[in-house]
Amino acid sequence: MKFTVKTIIDATAQVIYTTWLSSKGHTAMTGADATITAVVGKKFTAWDGYISGTNLELIPHNKIIQSWRTTSFKDTDEDSKIEIVLHEIKGKTELTLTHSNIPKDGEDYKNGWEDYYFKPMKDYFSKK
Repeated sequence: MKFTVKTIIDATAQVIYTTWLSSKGHTAMTGADATITAVVGKKFTAWDGYISGTNLELIPHNKIIQSWRTTSFKDTDEDSKIEIVLHEIKGKTELTLTHSNIPKDGEDYKNGWEDYYFKPMKDYFSKK
């Protein structure tokens, strides 16, 4: 399964990119512990270890591609993949997230991106 979701964040693409790929920033914007760096090939965790993966491709301030899985995936499930594209428009950023290779009902993950990422990110960046 594959889906794409979009949102507008009141921050520059550079700030979102840098925050997403920083342990301290990712933790602050989601409200859950994350360990992550801006290095291709490095593994990361997010949401208190519920999410894990590897940075596959990073184009500064523009694109983040990561392998991605949760503790709900079966051991035999392949990693899914997320691609985040940041498009800045007048100081705000359109964030387009495509999530592919999802092994089970993707609606849960589609809603999860809105509830556990986009809403907390909007709150976090609106206060900066």
